[in-house]
Amino acid sequence: MLARLIRDVKGIAIAEYKAAGRREVVRALVLDAVPILVLTRIREAARRLGIPGINRGLRRAQMVLYGVEIGKDVQLGDGVSFVHSLGTVVGGTSKVGCRVRFMGNNTIGTAKDNGCPTIEDDVVVGCGARVLGPVCIGAGAVIGANSVVISDVDPGDIVAGAPARSLRRKV
Repeated sequence: MLARLIRDVKGIAIAEYKAAGRREVVRALVLDAVPILVLTRIREAARRLGIPGINRGLRRAQMVLYGVEIGKDVQLGDGVSFVHSLGTVVGGTSKVGCRVRFMGNNTIGTAKDNGCPTIEDDVVVGCGARVLGPVCIGAGAVIGANSVVISDVDPGDIVAGAPARSLRRKV
């Protein structure tokens, strides 16, 4: 678990500061993303070991202390960064890749039982954005603030609006 936490901190440093040197790692340690991921990794370990009650207690601690709710079946990659965690919900069976940055007040999941999103590596999810249903957000994509994503997003694309549409210029 310690190796995973080290990868998390280095991933956060890369996501936030574009480098994982000693200076960037030390700066990353003071961000809210680190304790959120520590609590999440402990929750994952408690579930794996079959220790009852720990998951629920730590989930509530995350909600009270940081304003983020991460479901028990969510898979978070290394170095996921919650820049402003307040109001962020990642639910269902969502899969979040490495170095994904949540800017705050995001909803990731589904209102129905039709599937949950997959967010690949190095994605930026803008403030207030919603990613709903069985969609795939490609690596390196940027989701604009207050966007509602209900269809797949290509790797490296920038989307905005409700429903979200690509901002790439058609040539």
